[in-house]
Amino acid sequence: MPKVVLYNQLGSQVGELELNNNVFGVEDNQQAIYQTVVAERAAMRQGTQKAKNRSEVSGGGRKPWRQKGTGRARQGSIRAPQWRGGGVVFAPTPRSHAIKVNKKVVRLAMRCALSAKVRNNNIVVLDDIQLETFKTKGLVEVLKAFNLQETKVALVLAEANGNVEIAGRNIPNVLVSNYSHVSVYQMMNAKNLVITKAAVEKFEEVLK
Repeated sequence: MPKVVLYNQLGSQVGELELNNNVFGVEDNQQAIYQTVVAERAAMRQGTQKAKNRSEVSGGGRKPWRQKGTGRARQGSIRAPQWRGGGVVFAPTPRSHAIKVNKKVVRLAMRCALSAKVRNNNIVVLDDIQLETFKTKGLVEVLKAFNLQETKVALVLAEANGNVEIAGRNIPNVLVSNYSHVSVYQMMNAKNLVITKAAVEKFEEVLK
């Protein structure tokens, strides 16, 4: 089973933590990660793009000119796609871009993402993190203790923490999330993972 150093938020080592091999020690599965990330990115799309087709634009109730005898091509409506101001051919309409992925694949992808952080030594496990206020400065000091202030960081908590979440809003390279809300894409997009001991236990309980 993989072992990691357990730190406090000041950057001092306070012990070691043995991780569940079925969650933090699985082999890499690029296909599962790819399918899950594509689905998560697709779900982020609004799907509100809209253009009018020929039935939705105004006008066009009368035939522009008679069918025969003018020498010009026959026309049925000035709102046909070839006319200026006419409808759009195959116009986009609001729709969902969601892609279905099996739950087992999503869980496998999450295990792979967590294992990759452990394998590459890009994980920092904290015994706990508490800020006295919601000031950004407090969270920056925690990151500086691990030299992570310049890299993309995903900070994963076991439960909601208002001060930490608000403090992280003003740091562009930091994402603060709950263990049940963080996605595989967010995990892979961040170079380093900072996670509390309680969140590790939650992941092991859910994903084992």
